[in-house]
Amino acid sequence: MNKNTFGEEIMSMEPSLRSFAYSLTSNTEDANDLLQDTYLKALLYQEKFENDTNLKAWLYTIMRNTFINNYRRKVKSNTFICQSDDVYYLHNAISNRSDNADMKISIKEISKTISNIEENQRLPFEMFIDGYKYKEISDHMDISIGTVKSRIFFTRKKLMNSLKDYRSID
Repeated sequence: MNKNTFGEEIMSMEPSLRSFAYSLTSNTEDANDLLQDTYLKALLYQEKFENDTNLKAWLYTIMRNTFINNYRRKVKSNTFICQSDDVYYLHNAISNRSDNADMKISIKEISKTISNIEENQRLPFEMFIDGYKYKEISDHMDISIGTVKSRIFFTRKKLMNSLKDYRSID
């Protein structure tokens, strides 16, 4: 299928793709963005589409995967795990972070504790905290994924033992 025909084919499916996008997002603007991302990816990866297969199913799969990836990225960037009964005070302290001298001291102490950990243990942990996936850390450090997971686990354990004052009381 040539580029012009391919473009016309995917554009002819706009109503059903737009409907599917809206069913995923429940928001018109987000649905339009998702539709646009789907078209872009379809055009970028046109050579991966096999002729004589279901183009509509291929586009739906691209759209669904794009939605899932965007959702995971959004959730991960907005995740805050609270283990305290004093949620109001915790959120209040976070919102006033720049004004809170105790918070600055705490951050300094936590950062110092992290920096005292051996580099081969600390680096995977810091990369994980920064949002890297196990596979990316593994590739960057040229170690197995299992080693990455165990180093992150043991670093967390060391930090939990070293920073007992910062754990919530259950």
